[in-house]
Amino acid sequence: MLRPALLTLLAALLFLGCSSDDSADPNSEGNEMNNDNGPNLGTGLVATSASPCQGGTASIYPCNGYDLLFQMDLSAFAASSANDIWGWVDTPNNREYAIIGLDNGTAFVDITNAQNPVYLGKLLTATASSPWRDVKVYGNHAYIVAEAANHGMQVFDLTRLRNVTDPPQQFTADARYSGIGNAHNIVINEEMGFAYPVGTARNDAFNGGVHFIDIQNPTNPNGIGGYGTNGYTHDAQVITYNGPDTDYSGREIFIGANENQIAIADITDKANPVEIGTLAYGNIGYTHQGWFTEDQRYFILGDELDETDFGFNSRTLVFDLTDLDNPSLHTTYIGPTGAIDHNGYVLGDEFFLANYTAGMRVLDISDIENETITEIAFFDTYPSNDTARFDGVWSVYPFFESGKILINDINSGLFVIEKSN
Repeated sequence: MLRPALLTLLAALLFLGCSSDDSADPNSEGNEMNNDNGPNLGTGLVATSASPCQGGTASIYPCNGYDLLFQMDLSAFAASSANDIWGWVDTPNNREYAIIGLDNGTAFVDITNAQNPVYLGKLLTATASSPWRDVKVYGNHAYIVAEAANHGMQVFDLTRLRNVTDPPQQFTADARYSGIGNAHNIVINEEMGFAYPVGTARNDAFNGGVHFIDIQNPTNPNGIGGYGTNGYTHDAQVITYNGPDTDYSGREIFIGANENQIAIADITDKANPVEIGTLAYGNIGYTHQGWFTEDQRYFILGDELDETDFGFNSRTLVFDLTDLDNPSLHTTYIGPTGAIDHNGYVLGDEFFLANYTAGMRVLDISDIENETITEIAFFDTYPSNDTARFDGVWSVYPFFESGKILINDINSGLFVIEKSN
């Protein structure tokens, strides 16, 4: 979100006076002391209950094809803003959990019964509050980074959520990796058991690129190198490659959104990562985030500042990576609003786009080969407007087998939705 130089300035303005020592500040914004028992963890209350999408709205929210199951606003978590989101399924009992990034920590909600969601508790930020926090999951552990000085990477054992009594609880981390300070994002390749923080300090050993952390022993992370040949990486995806370019079959491929270019590297050998190439495109504002289609032929990219810099409606770029050494721009999709695009994820033949003030948009990519992309559904958590500003939906999580979808709205917190019948 935004250029890193602007991030630093905005963070300083928003959070001037926050503590930056090695323990969470209970007096920081959103964590005011409730009483002598500890910081205020929030009300845990549902702000908006289930509402079907009828006549183009669900409660007050414009919609098409998705019903609202429930919404918890920021007061539920004693936070001032929300950011990233991920999900976890506890496979022995098939319970579903939302892992909610907040300015001052990470909240955990059991969403298994959408009619009775349970806010289980909160892991406070490791140092200061920050509007930028990111979380991913490996097995039964969550890994959390933030744009906060000396934050490092928190590790939380999600199986602890099974036996919470008297929620919400204030959780503590099970481990904390201090080989990095601040980080903008974290990527995990679950198949290989590695975490990849990106967007770290620009003057570190890897130029703010990607760090390689072995997490196969989940609570004993081990940093074993990194890659910074192409400079600062804002976000990335790392896959074990099984796409059409047989030269790289079985290799671990890193594809980074590096501000003014896409960077592709073979990082199979952690001691000797190899650049495959870089890729630019026209009207670059800020190369922000992207995701492979499931066949790994196409990479769908969002540029975060092209809407504001060039006046586009929401622009999504699709690159053909049939030949990883010679990628090319395949097609461009222009959305129906002027809202800025943020994080996007592929599930099957659909692309789920966090579109800031335009909410979550769902694109049909089943005919992407023939350059046909069509919006088929949406849920707009920011009903006041669809203009190009940094409000509304930060991220979405569409990967629950149940069909529930998590939306995290900067201003309005957690939404859980599902496809209309």
